[in-house]
Formats: sequence, structure tokens, C-alpha cells
Amino acid sequence: MINISDSAMARIKQMLEQEETPDMFLRLGVNEGGCSGFSYGMGLDDQESEEDVHMEVDGLKIVVDKESIRYLNGLEIDYKESGMSGGFTIHNPNAIASCGCGQSFRMKNEEGRPEVCD
Repeated sequence: MINISDSAMARIKQMLEQEETPDMFLRLGVNEGGCSGFSYGMGLDDQESEEDVHMEVDGLKIVVDKESIRYLNGLEIDYKESGMSGGFTIHNPNAIASCGCGQSFRMKNEEGRPEVCD
């Protein structure tokens, strides 16, 4: 369902190792808003609820809220180093459009809540 490149997996695991809180995991989600209508949420967390679905990819625990699952099927996460900076990139095969920053997208049958980019 969710694909994570080797470089992204290494970076996420490195981030988890630096955390002082035990049992942290990667949380992914989708929120209404952003330039194109929906925006991605990605971060480390240690709290789950009944509204969450969890999965494991190459030994990494990933938690997604039930509402976001439908937007993330086939999602590809990568991490690229670029000079003195780097960052995660997301490719979503379900999106028909995305903004230039790559953090916002639009679905074929759902507009979300488009906002003006800053």
C-alpha cells in the first residue's frame, strides 16, 4: 500500500533513533487544505487511537487514520539529499494535480479545500 525508498527508510529510522520517547512510529495523514485542496501530514508519533490503522513496511511501524487511507494507497515516499539540505518527497498515484512544493494535491472526484499559497 505504501512504498518507502531505501534512502527515506534510512532517514526515518535515523530520526526515530534520535528520539528519547520509546515506541515512536511514522504517522501519515491527509488534511483538507493546501494549494491544491489536500495536504499531507507526516511526522513521528507515539499515540494511537481507535481511528488509526497500523501497518509495517520493512520493519517500520506506520500509522494512518482511517479517513486518510483512501488517499494514500500506492503512495511513494523518497528522501533526497541536495547539497547542504535534503527532504522527503511524496508521489501519490491517486492525485490528478499537485502544487509546486509537492505538499498539496487534488483528487479526481474530491476537491478538498483549496487555499491560496503563501
